[in-house]
Amino acid sequence: MAHSNISIFVTHVGCPHLCAFCDQRTITGSADLPSGEDVRRICEKALHEVSDPADTEIAFFGGSFTAIERSYMTELLSAAHEFVGEGKFKGIRLSTRPDYIDREVLDILRSYGVTAIELGAQSLDDRVLEANERGHSAEDIGNAASLIKEYGFELGLQLMVGLYKSDESIERENLRKALEIAPSAVRIYPVVILKGTKLAELYLSGEYVTMDFDTVVSVCADMLCEFEKAGIKVLKCGLHASEFVERDMAGGFYHPAFKELCEAEIYRRRIESAIFCTDSSGNRKVTIAVNPSCISKALGQKRANYEYFKRLGIELKITGDKAIPKYEIKEVRACT
Repeated sequence: MAHSNISIFVTHVGCPHLCAFCDQRTITGSADLPSGEDVRRICEKALHEVSDPADTEIAFFGGSFTAIERSYMTELLSAAHEFVGEGKFKGIRLSTRPDYIDREVLDILRSYGVTAIELGAQSLDDRVLEANERGHSAEDIGNAASLIKEYGFELGLQLMVGLYKSDESIERENLRKALEIAPSAVRIYPVVILKGTKLAELYLSGEYVTMDFDTVVSVCADMLCEFEKAGIKVLKCGLHASEFVERDMAGGFYHPAFKELCEAEIYRRRIESAIFCTDSSGNRKVTIAVNPSCISKALGQKRANYEYFKRLGIELKITGDKAIPKYEIKEVRACT
């Protein structure tokens, strides 16, 4: 059974300042703050609707949870905690800033049944963090991550690809550093430039020149591969499809099926490498095998990979084999 969340958005509350890229109201599509009673109502309803509560967490997203006013934080946690335990939900997940993690707050979170903490790291490069007005350093991220793991919480890391002052080499170094931190899970968010933000001003003035879209897809494809190889679960890759984002974006790397683009890139590379490693000629038919759940990924969104190889003179056929792991391919053989 797949893990699930009961998401409760505490929109932007607790953040000590506005980062250059941020407009949480657009990202979440909400500006209302929940009360403890709202949390109880949401959890009570979900408890009767979720198929597997034992593998479901109550999740506070959208702001810097541990930076909000303490009595409000404990009000929300207390309400959520009533729905954690045997016959109820697995625990509580939350997202917060790295510079608002210390032993005192971790003691509080543990006492209320929190199980997972996601750090909004965004970048692991100090120059990029400063340019995007994050207000914390890469060292703060490392320190917070170590403390969270020491306390036994599941650690999540949120990374934003393509920020102002970043480039491909920095993003690949961020990947290396993230692997060293070794979180249990990650979220990968290619930058979406929202109207009304500092980032939009920089972008529209020409000061912020974004990376090429295909380069960002390539970087994120590598992240998917490397995190998967390291046993780190990728919870999200790209923002979820949203009319608010589509309406308010000024630029960046939004695509409603961004993860599928990255997965297609992974398979295209591997198929191409296998095909031309065995035979560089075109004008032929080849068959490859992938995990059955990945056939559409290997074909590419709107059969983009099939069309790519067709232009090279290769007719691609993809079959399923349950023994093949995700993102791997098996043999390449000529078809008669």
